[in-house]
Amino acid sequence: MIARKIELFVPIITPFAPDLSLDTERFVAHAKALIVSGADGLAPFGTTSEANSISVRERMAALEALIDNGIHPSQLIPGTGCCAAVDTITLSAHATKLGCRGVLMLPPFFYKGMSDEGVFNAYAQVIDAVGSDLRVYLYHIPQMSGVPITLNLIERLLAVYPSIIAGLKDSSGSWENTASVISAFPYIDTYSASESLIPENVAAGGAGCISASLNVNPAGIRALIDGLNGPNHQALYEQVSAVRKVFESLPLVPAIKAAVAQQRSDPGYARVRPPFVELAAENADTISEVVLLAGSQTPQ
Repeated sequence: MIARKIELFVPIITPFAPDLSLDTERFVAHAKALIVSGADGLAPFGTTSEANSISVRERMAALEALIDNGIHPSQLIPGTGCCAAVDTITLSAHATKLGCRGVLMLPPFFYKGMSDEGVFNAYAQVIDAVGSDLRVYLYHIPQMSGVPITLNLIERLLAVYPSIIAGLKDSSGSWENTASVISAFPYIDTYSASESLIPENVAAGGAGCISASLNVNPAGIRALIDGLNGPNHQALYEQVSAVRKVFESLPLVPAIKAAVAQQRSDPGYARVRPPFVELAAENADTISEVVLLAGSQTPQ
C-alpha cells in the first residue's frame, strides 16, 4: 500500500448577496474558518457550491479572491468541468496558472449514454489545450451527471496522461466502486464523498474525503481522521455519521447553507440561486439539531 497523507477537502458552499450576486466577503470568511477548523483544503465550484449556476467569470474572480486573501493555491482543487469544452479549458487554464493543486473535472454532462471513447476525447481535448502543468481529479457523480467515470476510462487516461491524472472523487455512493478504483489505481488519490466511509477509504489506501458536510463539521471530521487508530474512534465515527444522517433527510445544498447560516449567526449564508429554494421554515428544528450535533466542532 502506498503511504500518503489522508486529507479533507471541503466542497465549500457559495454565499450569495441579496441580489444573488456572488458574496465574496462571506465566501472568503467561510473558507478561512474551514481551514482553521481542520480542513486541509477546499474544492470550490462543485455540486455543493452550486457551480452550474455560477458563470465562468464569477468562478475565476472568486478563486482569485481566495488566493488574494491568504488561501494557498496548493490548498485549492476548484471544479472546472462544464458542458462546453471552451469553458472547461478557460477555467482549468486559469486555475493552473494560479498554481492550484489541481482541478476537479466533471465530464460533459448534458448528453447521456456517451461511450468511454467520447468521454476520453472530451478530457483529452481539455488536457491537450491546457498543457502539461495541469493536474486533473476526475469527478465521478453519475447519479447527477449521467456520465460515469469507468475503470476503463481511467486506465486509458492514465496510459496517455500519467502525470496529469492525479486522482478521483467518487460521489457515486458505492463503496464497491471506490474500492475498485483504489485497488486498480493505487498511485492516484481517490477521495470518498462521505465521511462515513473514511475508515474504509483509509484502510484500502485511499486519500481521504471531499464531503459537503465538512462545511458544517470540519473539526469533527478532522478528529475522526486523526483518531482512526485511537481509543475514541467509535465515538468520533458516530458523531460524524449522525451529522451526515441528518443532512441525508433534507435537500442537501439548502440544508448545508441553512446550517452554516445558523452556526455563523448570519442568515445571508442561507441564500441559494434558483432552481434551489431556501430550506423551509418547518425544517428549522432539524437544522438546530444538526448544529447541536456538530457542537464544539463549529467553524468560527
